[in-house]
Amino acid sequence: MSARIRIRSALAGEGLGNEIMIKGWVRTIRAGKEVAFLALNDGSCFANLQVVAEPRLANFADICAIGTGAAVAVRGILVESPASGQRYEIHAEEVEVIGAADESYPLQKKRHTFEYLRSIAHLRPRSNTFGAVFRVRSSVAQAVHRFFAERGFLYVHTPIITTSDCEGAGEMFRVTTLDPAAPPLLEGEVDFSRDFFAAQAGLTVSGQLEGELFAQAFSDIYTFGPTFRAENSNTPRHAAEFWMIEPEMAFADLMADAALAEEFFRYLCRHVLDACGEDMAFFNDHIDKGLIARVEQVANSSFAIMEYGEAIERLTKATVKFEYPVEWGLDLQTEHERYLTEQVVGGPVFVINYPKYIKAFYMRMNDDDKTVAAMDLLVPKVGEIIGGSQREERLHVLEGRMAEVGVNPEGLWWYLDSRRWGSTPHAGFGLGFERLIMNLTGMENIRDVIPFPRTPRHAEF
Repeated sequence: MSARIRIRSALAGEGLGNEIMIKGWVRTIRAGKEVAFLALNDGSCFANLQVVAEPRLANFADICAIGTGAAVAVRGILVESPASGQRYEIHAEEVEVIGAADESYPLQKKRHTFEYLRSIAHLRPRSNTFGAVFRVRSSVAQAVHRFFAERGFLYVHTPIITTSDCEGAGEMFRVTTLDPAAPPLLEGEVDFSRDFFAAQAGLTVSGQLEGELFAQAFSDIYTFGPTFRAENSNTPRHAAEFWMIEPEMAFADLMADAALAEEFFRYLCRHVLDACGEDMAFFNDHIDKGLIARVEQVANSSFAIMEYGEAIERLTKATVKFEYPVEWGLDLQTEHERYLTEQVVGGPVFVINYPKYIKAFYMRMNDDDKTVAAMDLLVPKVGEIIGGSQREERLHVLEGRMAEVGVNPEGLWWYLDSRRWGSTPHAGFGLGFERLIMNLTGMENIRDVIPFPRTPRHAEF
């Protein structure tokens, strides 16, 4: 019996002229009296491999009755195909049904809406679109690790359960072993000292603060893991569970941070173009016309830099009407970000030095006492894709900012300690992995680029 090879290898000609074994799922079947054609896919690539079965096979009648979605094993000779549109096909010597599928299999039709496919998230990886999405997602995840490994960054696994709220928004999922029907009380409040961690704990919203601690020992580090937001939002850009990439560099300022972000983003754009060509061609043809050209442009661009004040000035002089107001001191909305990158710059742009009141307490105060050393990378069609800053390394300034915005220093004593002994200028950024995949594939809903999306009232698996 021949050893199994993946369909990707067979389509590359591996085993040509010889007997091979492939296993996969039937995408389509066309059966007649003289021949049956099965299109098989095993997830290793976008394309299917055609199997030709003839009546000389003992179970030919059973082969003709195989349903779409069935899992089969095929032993046969790999030959060059006389048909157009495919280079190779396999002439079957044996076809075995491993797992049958009947007419109730939900993916019978060639095209389904994404909304329908979300309702069968356990089966949608077998569709063309989601096969392509998750191959790209896997490949890009590996490229993330390669990028940082090649530059000597330490990979840090930061906590998933934490007692600190990095963003200060309070939108955390709570982790507790207390009885929700009868929690212990102390002076009318829940007594978390009797909880598992003896404190109020939750799922992390970011690994940044812990990452900063490691940067003060290893210089250059990054985290890449799941984060959580208990935000009751049903927009196409929000999910309750998502993955974040967060590098942190000691002895670095805002411009070094922007330089790393540019190099990183261009690297990932180049990676998908070079390593995911077949899937990217599908996205370009069927999901987002012009996608490849746009990704190419970013991969080959030098990113512009614009002060927040200049961005506001450009927006107030714009001839288009915005839904949200524009004035100094307000945060930029997606419509503003897209205008800047698409209409003003015509490519990626960093907007830097934002007003301190719209940014987090840990961002370094600039000398004007009005702005902080923050940066957002804006890209065409999406708007903000990366957010970062130089961190406030001066203990007294950080304590002042925490008091100013109402962050309790007792809960972050360990964070303040990192500024007491051997503090250095340092900087980092965060990149939401799902939003990155949306940008690189042209998919418009975050629910369609994560295997099992977690959104309000949806956590079936």
